Amino acid sequence: MDNLAALPTTKKTKKDIHVGRILGKAFLYLILLVGALIFIFPFFWMISNSLMTLGETITRRFLPDVPQWINYKEAWFQASFSKYFLNSVLITLGTLAGLLFTSILAGYAFGRIDFKGKNVIFALFLATMMIPESVTLIPNYLLIRGNVIPLPGGTWINTYWALTIPFMANAFSIFLLRQFFAQIPNELWDAARIDGCDHLRFLVQVVMPISKAPIMTVLLFGFTGAWNAFQWPLLVTTRDTWRPLMVGLHGFVQEAGPQTNLLMAGAVITIIPILVVYFLTQKQFTQGIATTGLKG
Repeated sequence: MDNLAALPTTKKTKKDIHVGRILGKAFLYLILLVGALIFIFPFFWMISNSLMTLGETITRRFLPDVPQWINYKEAWFQASFSKYFLNSVLITLGTLAGLLFTSILAGYAFGRIDFKGKNVIFALFLATMMIPESVTLIPNYLLIRGNVIPLPGGTWINTYWALTIPFMANAFSIFLLRQFFAQIPNELWDAARIDGCDHLRFLVQVVMPISKAPIMTVLLFGFTGAWNAFQWPLLVTTRDTWRPLMVGLHGFVQEAGPQTNLLMAGAVITIIPILVVYFLTQKQFTQGIATTGLKG
């Protein structure tokens, strides 16, 4: 009798647990939805204002009555974005080429090769991630000016090298690739050694083909950082010859003044390449983050 009396209580408890799980998931989804709206709204507001007339932006309309696509054309020519856009493309390509070269080689060395002092050197690399960028700004600037070591030409101010070389090595990219390379089974290396492979051939023919996801992740982060660079290019350039798109947008903000619709159109133009690259590499980016473990 005691067991029979306890049955309804057990069923009720299971039902309560089920309802509690549903309410918990609903609450979690609600938080995620609110967070998504908070992040998406500024982006939506920027695009909406870029398609409005100046009067509609002043009255703070939510949506334009008629989309003003001509705003993008006017912003492009008024700000001379074609020149800045080309500069950004060249700077980004040079930075990415150097970043992939150093990150892949260093990541492989730390992940697959045993040498004396490896752990100490890797720890120093990781320690540099804790240093704020503003702390290294002045030392890097003095290096670029040629005040620390002699440079070809005396100084790299207003040159392509000043905008690319300081960013061709990145501790986070090396760390990310090292974590992935360290998880590659040793059996692959043993089989490659039997076939006469050295480390370089093993890296090119075996490791890199199966590491597309983390390499694309490094590529995406590097592209975003190089394309969005503002403070450093503004510091090491005094002429528009090599100034990138973000510096051009800053100058356009000062020139356009209260023309909010054109300012927003210029802002949209600057982020289009980032969106295109992200959507093209979204799958590999997600896989790279998910498959990169924390193996020591």
